[in-house]
Amino acid sequence: MSLLEDVGVRDGWRCWVCDEPVDPDKSVNDPRGPSVDSRTADRKAKVTERLAHRACNTRKGAVKVVIAWPDRLNVVEPAPLITVAERLERKGGRELVARSPSRRDAQEAADWLVDRFSRLVPGLPVTATVDTGGGQFLIALASGRR
Repeated sequence: MSLLEDVGVRDGWRCWVCDEPVDPDKSVNDPRGPSVDSRTADRKAKVTERLAHRACNTRKGAVKVVIAWPDRLNVVEPAPLITVAERLERKGGRELVARSPSRRDAQEAADWLVDRFSRLVPGLPVTATVDTGGGQFLIALASGRR
């Protein structure tokens, strides 16, 4: 099996940058085709290669990628997810990552975060909580120290 196939199977054929499916049958020269991102900004990363669409990998280049929060989520002041992932992976603990005007909005964001982190940082057990505070709902991620 090639490195591309190994990484694709491990990452469930989903792009780690945009979180969309990657078609393993597309040409590696196609912008939506598969590629292996092996140039991470953090040299201490436990996962050195990640699956990405060719276009996502090219657009990212050698700089630290920004993982976008979906526009459908009603959140205020969302935290940069790569930074949150690095801190939780390094030291565990709990971090506030956003706030929402309603419990329903906050719960939707919390559910999305747990699902997204399962692919963003495979093997890092992450839970999300929704707490009230100041007339808003605070979304926090937590992970035990690894």
